[in-house]
Amino acid sequence: MSKYEIMFIVKATQDSSEVSKTADAMKTIITDNKSKVADFKELGEKKLAYPIKKEINGYYYVMTVEATHEAVSEFNRKAQLDERVLRHLIIKLDEE
Repeated sequence: MSKYEIMFIVKATQDSSEVSKTADAMKTIITDNKSKVADFKELGEKKLAYPIKKEINGYYYVMTVEATHEAVSEFNRKAQLDERVLRHLIIKLDEE
């Protein structure tokens, strides 16, 4: 398994309970695919640099995971399909 850092932005126009449900759903994608989340941080609501899908604010989340390639591919696929996720970024961390 490799280490990855995953950042995603959730729409802020939803209820706070919906925002946390979306974040938990994104976290569950990794754990359901035989991988583990080492660190999960909620960075809070921030103003976006530019509007994304007519949204000007978003909730930022960052997680560090030890995951298989299949788990990361599945996360990428589901994040692209989920309308509540504005953007996501997956970075493979260097092996030391």
